[in-house]
Amino acid sequence: MSNIDAEKYKETVSALGSVFGSQANFPVINPEQKMIDSFSSFPTLKEKLQDVIEQNGYEEAIKLSENERGITVSILGDILFPSGSAELAEESIEVLNKLAKIIKPLPNDLRVEGHTDNVPINNNLHPSNWHLSVARATNTAYYLMNDEDISQDKVSIVGYSEYKPVATNETEDGRALNRRVDLVILNNN
Repeated sequence: MSNIDAEKYKETVSALGSVFGSQANFPVINPEQKMIDSFSSFPTLKEKLQDVIEQNGYEEAIKLSENERGITVSILGDILFPSGSAELAEESIEVLNKLAKIIKPLPNDLRVEGHTDNVPINNNLHPSNWHLSVARATNTAYYLMNDEDISQDKVSIVGYSEYKPVATNETEDGRALNRRVDLVILNNN
């Protein structure tokens, strides 16, 4: 990062102000400040996602985490899918729509990861937890691409079955946390 040339900054602000009618909306920058610091008042991506979660009462159903891969939005399976199904539930559309408004304009790749608990499933549509986890990730990704217009070239799909738990599978509460779809907003580094 380089220091801002204060005089050039004032000229640019003045020029933009005359085009847009005001200088009031431009940040005032101390010449000793680094450029990145001038925008620290803007909410981060994680803060924007957290605001959506809190404003809509999703605190129990959606969890955020951040690591070297990026930001993960974990949506518990019960809010997205009926038990044992990969068809999106009606209430899931509203949740995904609100998240997509934040994710869509980002340049980052999006990995949609399906997870299950360790209780075996075996029905005509999903002969295993592998099938179920991939189907849930696929249906979530298709909705985001087809209905929310998230660019298809940014989306990938992964099914992990029961093999990436976030809680114990020994209790019903733990299994409920493991049944989820993760939307991973990847760092594109």
